[in-house]
Amino acid sequence: MKPADVRALTLDQLDDEVLKLKKEQFNLRFQRATGQLENTSRVRVIRRDIARMKTIAGQKRAGMPEPDVKAAVAPKAEKKPKTKAAAKPAKPKNAKPKSAKSMAAAKSKSRAKSKK
Repeated sequence: MKPADVRALTLDQLDDEVLKLKKEQFNLRFQRATGQLENTSRVRVIRRDIARMKTIAGQKRAGMPEPDVKAAVAPKAEKKPKTKAAAKPAKPKNAKPKSAKSMAAAKSKSRAKSKK
């Protein structure tokens, strides 16, 4: 449910809606435990709707003014493509390996070369 829709409800309606969503959350928990839950994303949606409604109900009880809805959203700034100078520097060919496995492999290779 969108915040604008939630703000249009009264406190009693919000409390009833929260109670209804809590029951649905309870049922979804049982479905998940028994392996019958098909839409797993619904758990997340319900949890967030409950939090949203509780937040708005708390704001209404505290007498806070409703926030202004943004009429037009400013477009996001475009990301500049990375240049070669800004990219990570390339490793030199003779750079030492970092992991323990690759270090052990490098040592065994160098020992094999020195024995020849």
